Amino acid sequence: MAARIDLLATGYADTRVASTIVLVRDADATIVVDPGMVADRRMLFRRLDELRTPADTVTDVVLSHHHPDHTLNAALFENARFHDHWAVYKGDVWEERAGDGRALSRSVRLLATPGHTHEDITTLVESEEGLVACTHLWWSAGGPEVDPFAADQSLLERSRAKLLDLHPALIIPGHGASFVPR
Repeated sequence: MAARIDLLATGYADTRVASTIVLVRDADATIVVDPGMVADRRMLFRRLDELRTPADTVTDVVLSHHHPDHTLNAALFENARFHDHWAVYKGDVWEERAGDGRALSRSVRLLATPGHTHEDITTLVESEEGLVACTHLWWSAGGPEVDPFAADQSLLERSRAKLLDLHPALIIPGHGASFVPR
């Protein structure tokens, strides 16, 4: 059985900024990817209620990178383990020191994809639609090919190629609607 993906919020980046926030449910794992900034936190709770997923049932939170627009609301999920490029954290404990390749469930794993920052990770989800990538390798579907804040644009291009070699069916970018890769 494949994982189920729902958008909690579609991000944007113009005069205001919010990350795209994704909910993934797979067997016993309930995962939120990039619970960053939103105009109103109550919207997150309303959306979780619509999906019958209370915040205290979230088992894992993935931080694609450490910019506030992707991390600010992480503490709303008080029972979750937190995953970043380096480790897994729960409470005041570093459980493990590994991000790349880590499996969060049977259908969800992390992939190191440096570029926007040197520490970026992508969440890969095997869904009924095929492989879905939650990533900040792209800002949005029609966004600029050059990331104006990339630590290293050539590194970002190599990470994009690495991800595209996996043939994802869908990409959920950091600040916009999902798109089918070219």
